[in-house]
Amino acid sequence: MEWLKKLSAAIDYIENNLDSDISYDEAAKIACCSTFYFQRIFSYVAGVSLSEYIRRRRMTQAAFELQRTGAKVIDIALKYGYSSPTSFNRAFQSVHNITPAAARSIGNTFNAYPAIRFSVQVTGGNAMTYHIIQKQSMRMVGVRIPLVEDMEENYKIIPKFWKSVLNSNLFSEVCNLSNQSPKGVLGVSVYENPQRIFYYIAVATNEPAPSGMFEFEIPSATWAVFENKGYFKENVQNIFRRFYTEWLPFSGYEYAGLPDVEVYPICKGTPVSGHSEVWISIKKDKEDGTCII
Repeated sequence: MEWLKKLSAAIDYIENNLDSDISYDEAAKIACCSTFYFQRIFSYVAGVSLSEYIRRRRMTQAAFELQRTGAKVIDIALKYGYSSPTSFNRAFQSVHNITPAAARSIGNTFNAYPAIRFSVQVTGGNAMTYHIIQKQSMRMVGVRIPLVEDMEENYKIIPKFWKSVLNSNLFSEVCNLSNQSPKGVLGVSVYENPQRIFYYIAVATNEPAPSGMFEFEIPSATWAVFENKGYFKENVQNIFRRFYTEWLPFSGYEYAGLPDVEVYPICKGTPVSGHSEVWISIKKDKEDGTCII
């Protein structure tokens, strides 16, 4: 469970710097992964984006200080990284639904968000249907869109990209290239470096990449393949969350850090529900603190 210790150490860094600059890069370094993967894993495990978590924690502390001290609102705003009273007021109201000035009045209701502590909980939850396979390298061809290291922004970019592709001829053109495993249309986030992050809508194929499309290859690896039936958006996200919090800690494996592959059925129109899979690369757990992503 070394990865939980790394995530917890990164949270400690954030908590110790709520009233100063917080570097996502430094937090990711402590967690022993890239900034992109740190934000992604954090959002799956915590159920909230990293930026929103930091905002909630800072506004929780700001509310306490407004209640128990006589410090000026502008001074508290500056302390928690807001140079503009307007931006501080907006952030404070988004968390507490009242203005910072009103926070000094007795009787108002606040929302306090405690610091996250990562731990493994043994529950009697629903079964996770999966199988483990060893697969040679996978060549994929499709269309792509650039992503950024800010996962909150990516959560806006990706759905718009899917909508755009589904409403064009590109979707059927991509699907027609599918002739390898995994069969289906694939959603894949590929991190090369901070300046080259892409989300692909692609298929596994040995066909040449048509003009306007791109190809990439995922090296041979061991994969945990999780099967899912139901609404894609909700259930796929739930698989990632349960993988990190329920499956991985007790599996004897660790995350191998290759692109995760979402597999959806090839169909006409917008795929909304049905059978889907999530492929997550794994390797045997060394428990030696080695950085894995």
